[in-house]
Amino acid sequence: MSENRTNGLRRGARVAGVGAAAAVAMGLLSTGAASADVFVPLPDGQKSGPGVTITRTGEHAVVSPSLAANGAGRVVWVSGNASADVTETPEGKVGPWNGATNNPGTNNSSTHGTSQLNTGYIIGCQVSIADDAISLGLSANANLTSGGLGGSFGINLGPGDVKFVQIELKDITKPGSYSVEYQDVEMEIQGCAGYAQARSYTVVEIIGDHYSKTTLYGMPFSIG
Repeated sequence: MSENRTNGLRRGARVAGVGAAAAVAMGLLSTGAASADVFVPLPDGQKSGPGVTITRTGEHAVVSPSLAANGAGRVVWVSGNASADVTETPEGKVGPWNGATNNPGTNNSSTHGTSQLNTGYIIGCQVSIADDAISLGLSANANLTSGGLGGSFGINLGPGDVKFVQIELKDITKPGSYSVEYQDVEMEIQGCAGYAQARSYTVVEIIGDHYSKTTLYGMPFSIG
């Protein structure tokens, strides 16, 4: 088995205590008389699919009012670890990025020659992010946000909008254990005057003749 880890990918200016709970709980971390941070510990999760078991541990969030103080913004720092125990995958070699071909069965991982572990967050404005409301096929009203300097993402959301924020990905070139760990990744949401919600996702795509996609969702939580 091979061990592949990405540690300390992105670190923000804030450090939150690590915690996981069987159910969501909230506590206040005082930052002054005018505002308070909300610490949200989130439960661990696991899901098995063809040739893979995905595990999510140590996930938590810290939610703050936006420094813009405009009533339509807020900031959340997220941390966690997503791992995949892959028992079956063709041994691939990462090739040039060809882009999606829009043919049946095409996806980000199969267009560059290897299976892939991908993790991030779904952010919605005035949308309840339930299992039956989300498809990782990225529907017309769901947009992918990736990249960011220093682990900081700026996200503009209107009522009813849903966006996918890709935190990190890792190529899977052969069977083995793979993980992505992230700490205090900052996501600043602007333009959402109503309630906002977030939810983690971790996807493992296995290429080859028996293509599969296994998705583990985290528990939805409020970001104000």
